[in-house]
Amino acid sequence: MVREHIYFSGEVQGVGFRFRASMIANELGLTGWCRNLYDGRVECELQGEQSVINRFIVRMRNERWIDITNVEMHEMPVDSREKGFNITY
Repeated sequence: MVREHIYFSGEVQGVGFRFRASMIANELGLTGWCRNLYDGRVECELQGEQSVINRFIVRMRNERWIDITNVEMHEMPVDSREKGFNITY
């Protein structure tokens, strides 16, 4: 299990990104959170198997109206207390 801190750039705000991220993360069994940033990016932390996190990113890239131009990922320590996925504001 790993935890990734991820910044998504591109057409990622105002297109349902966080809602779709929550739906896909829950479907894949990932935990973490997602929020919009003032600079137009979306920031997420995702926790689960690396292959499942990679699958999450592929699915987000294929979502209608979302146009991800860059993904910046940094591994973090796992949070064993985390139980679900949240959209934060």
